[in-house]
Amino acid sequence: VQLQASGGGLVEAGGSLTLSCSTSRRAFGGHVMGWFRQSSGKVREFVAGITWSGDDTYYADSLEGRFTISIERREKMIYLQMNNLKPEDTAVYYCAASPWGSAYATEMKRYSYWGQGTLVTVSS
Repeated sequence: VQLQASGGGLVEAGGSLTLSCSTSRRAFGGHVMGWFRQSSGKVREFVAGITWSGDDTYYADSLEGRFTISIERREKMIYLQMNNLKPEDTAVYYCAASPWGSAYATEMKRYSYWGQGTLVTVSS
């Protein structure tokens, strides 16, 4: 397993959670690291992405600025800080890595490596 997501759980609407993605078995230099989510009965969707350098970040428009992606390269960790959570944020969240450039950061098909997912449940 090259990517492992953790930090999911049950939170009330308006609360916060921070998801973590460990890439401890390898470094993904030159890759774009992304978070995706999949709600029950829906297709998996892009949430946020960040270049391995940390210089560029990308977000789904629907997030309205509530989420922040970050990277700690020395620890090979990627984080997703989620604030003001809403019930519609309930989903399994996946971290992934794409060897394609940042121009494709939002395209799920460009991601070659996937973690197992962590469940976030937001109660109303």
